[in-house]
Amino acid sequence: MKKLLIIVLTFFVSNAFGQISIEDSTAQVVSYWNVGEKQNYSISLQKIKLREADTISNELMTYNVDISVIDSTANSYAIEWRYYNYKTNSTNELTKKLTSIGEDIKVIIELDEFGVVEAVRNWEEVRDYMKRSMSQIQEEVKDLLQIDKIFKQIEELYSSKEAIESVAIQDVQQFHSYHGGRYILNEILEFSIKVPNIINPQQPLDSEVTMYLDELNPDDENFIIRSIQEVDSDQLTETTYQYIKQMTETLGVETPKKEEIGKLTNVTTTASRIHETGWLIYSVQTKNVSTSEGTTNIEERIIELN
Repeated sequence: MKKLLIIVLTFFVSNAFGQISIEDSTAQVVSYWNVGEKQNYSISLQKIKLREADTISNELMTYNVDISVIDSTANSYAIEWRYYNYKTNSTNELTKKLTSIGEDIKVIIELDEFGVVEAVRNWEEVRDYMKRSMSQIQEEVKDLLQIDKIFKQIEELYSSKEAIESVAIQDVQQFHSYHGGRYILNEILEFSIKVPNIINPQQPLDSEVTMYLDELNPDDENFIIRSIQEVDSDQLTETTYQYIKQMTETLGVETPKKEEIGKLTNVTTTASRIHETGWLIYSVQTKNVSTSEGTTNIEERIIELN
């Protein structure tokens, strides 16, 4: 939800320190950080595929990230995310290799003064790092059928600044989902936004969002914010079909008919417990992508302060 809160909620934000106000039952999310501050988080990403009531696959990936404040000005921050300690429950050798593709990568994120994500500063470094990592894995599995074409598709997801900011920093976007806003307890906010399209970063998707402050915990200096985001079904179905069509043509296999895929829905729920200083304590984001043909893909990402 890049720049979401700057666009929608900037007029709510004040600069006074102390983000919980019992008097008017509000909480604001602003980064009050100093250069040199560092936090460590555990992240898990679980992907479950269902067909009707049957579980087709259930894969879990876990990793750690150190987040460091490396620079700040009166109206900006630069933070470094260093990823490491990747693990997976998959027994597939290619999946295990791809899981560790980002081991020890460093991503520098530019934020505005409120903590809203602005850009990936070192996107070219990220692009080159991923390209080198994929080339090494590709060499190790070069005998697999059609592997070159598959890796070419993956490389395209990291080929530009726009693609990286849409695909490679989903953890960051979840972390900063609510920064930049001031919320009233139990007041429901409803609005429309454009969301990143990981299949075609140049064409963001329309979505409807419902957001609200669910809990104020002044004694513990934290609060909970929740949101539900639903992507436009027609746009999602069309862009997914075009991607499948491109993939099948690349691999030289038959392209399924559009009606065989069915109509897609994408609903994402995010709940985050945030400290008054703007550091995330715990966040769970669940993305549910379903088809009218009975297939459901569930992706759940949990970010937890260690």
